[in-house]
Amino acid sequence: MLRTQRHNFQRPAMVTSIGCDDWSMVKQNSYVYDTDGGGCTSYCSTLQSPVSGSCPGRGCCRTSLCKSDFLQVDLIDMRSYWKRDSKLFRCSFAFVGMIGDYDTFNYSLSHLNDPTTFQKNYHKEFMGTPLVLDWRIMRNNCIEVQNSTDYACRKNSYCIDIDTRYGGYQCRCKKGYEGNPYLGCHDINECEKPNQCVSFGTCTNTPGSYNCSCLDGYHGDGKKNGIGCIPVQLSNSKLAIGVGLGAGMGLLLMSSNYFWLYKFHKKRKDKKRKEKFFKRNGGRLLLQQQILTDQCILEKMQLFSVKELEKATDNFNKSRILGQGGQGTVYKGMLSEGKIVAIKKSKLVDENQVEQFINEVVMLSQIIHRNVVKLLGCCLETEVPLLVYEFIFNGTLFDHIHDKTDEFPLSWNMRLKIAVEVAEALAYLHSATSFPIYHRDVKSTNILLDEKYVAKVSDFGTSRSIAIDQTHLTTLVKGTFGYLDPEYFQSSQFTEKSDVYSFGVVLVELLTGQRPISSAKTGKERSLATRFLLCMEAENLEKILDPQVLEQGKREELTSVAKLAQRCLNLNGKKRPTMKEVAMELEIVKMSQTHLTTSETKYQDLQLRKSKEILISDDNYTWTSTSDNIIESSLDAHPLKIHTV
Repeated sequence: MLRTQRHNFQRPAMVTSIGCDDWSMVKQNSYVYDTDGGGCTSYCSTLQSPVSGSCPGRGCCRTSLCKSDFLQVDLIDMRSYWKRDSKLFRCSFAFVGMIGDYDTFNYSLSHLNDPTTFQKNYHKEFMGTPLVLDWRIMRNNCIEVQNSTDYACRKNSYCIDIDTRYGGYQCRCKKGYEGNPYLGCHDINECEKPNQCVSFGTCTNTPGSYNCSCLDGYHGDGKKNGIGCIPVQLSNSKLAIGVGLGAGMGLLLMSSNYFWLYKFHKKRKDKKRKEKFFKRNGGRLLLQQQILTDQCILEKMQLFSVKELEKATDNFNKSRILGQGGQGTVYKGMLSEGKIVAIKKSKLVDENQVEQFINEVVMLSQIIHRNVVKLLGCCLETEVPLLVYEFIFNGTLFDHIHDKTDEFPLSWNMRLKIAVEVAEALAYLHSATSFPIYHRDVKSTNILLDEKYVAKVSDFGTSRSIAIDQTHLTTLVKGTFGYLDPEYFQSSQFTEKSDVYSFGVVLVELLTGQRPISSAKTGKERSLATRFLLCMEAENLEKILDPQVLEQGKREELTSVAKLAQRCLNLNGKKRPTMKEVAMELEIVKMSQTHLTTSETKYQDLQLRKSKEILISDDNYTWTSTSDNIIESSLDAHPLKIHTV
């Protein structure tokens, strides 16, 4: 007996048997017990009895089977039933296939006589005939195997029970996934294929599914089999809101445009204004002079922008004012690199004297002397020129003489040293430069002291340079009461001897410690110079000298300096010494001091140490003349300009 394996078929099958004295028995449906599902018998009485055809029952038989879960075909040799000693034909075949697959098959006697030919011609065809089999995994259901190690369903798949009484399960890919569920299913990208989103929708792939979204201005699910995408209909309220928002945005945009247009217009206007002031204040002339003289003037003098100086002075804040006078206002400022400077805001410049102003600025910028305040640069972009000087920290000589404290009393030796330094600075201006420079406002408030009490001559607001062959300047009278040369006051002719007279008053201040003008006295006695000359004529010098000077100075030194001051104050300018002679005589007096007493040396050392630790407050730092002592004239409005008559 030949027996096939048990199979389950997805659709109705057919059994074909070729041979004689054979019974093809089909058993179906049960693993536990067999139920005959049918069969067929091929009978042959003689060797010639099988006939050709589509399995007529002699030599070939065929039977149909219904769809079943399990099928078993047994090919049984029936010769014993027919009481034959041997089979008429030694070969028998049985085939299982789907109904319709063998409709064209015709049986022939040659299939039995020549099995080799049969196998050659038909066996491959039969063997290649497809069989559709149903199958299942084990006899367990899904609940029983889901937590076991033998569970066959992999990633993104699920288990289904076979709907029969025999058990077992199969695996399927989840919706939106494809592949082999026994190896693992992968996501289907529905957006790569023709999708179910409408033309106004956008497809977005998601794990196991996809979404459709509508474009702006549409709403709905975006799916072809759903609502789709419907244009949004604005209600009156929403329309009003939209119009309001649009109008608001338009107004905001318009305001923004007006703002930037205003900024652009203001910037352009400021630029033109700066160019106008720069030209009016001699900026182009300054650059032209640099080209003509082939000198790098700007290396010695910096051109500052108004923005830099506004930032340095906190927009010229009143709290930054160091002093005010006839020539302008001085502010304390700090440049971007941290350098402290004094910024002088001059009064209006006479446009007719621009060339002279630039010449004077260039000249002053080239002065390099340890006892002259350095002009660092200027700004010509403002209505009035701004001059930038080095900042001297320790206040003015006037402060130290007349507002003296116990902490900083000026000893006689320090006063003499300061007198020598100021005289040397003025002598340098008068004779050592290319063009003689007359200061025209020498006074103790224009003499600054640094942290080491080194004197610095400052405030050249009324300074004038003259040709070498000139002996005087003819100008409107300008100066400070108490220091003003009487000869200059009467003739309006300023000479180098006018500076000598003013320096003589400073010498007297150092000797006496008194102010150049006394508000407590009347008439001629208000003038310190007049009172000093009267004492000298009466040979009563001790009456007017500062007690500290009288105590610390040697009589010979004090007498020599007093006589030099007397000569400087001579009403006849021609009889006054030059500044060079004054400087030499003061230097001789200083050198005559062969030694200092031990106590004096210690005293001066103490003062220098204190000066390094404590700086004079800026509140009392008046770098320019005070209004009480200024002789006002039309020249006040035109610093650094010559007014001839």
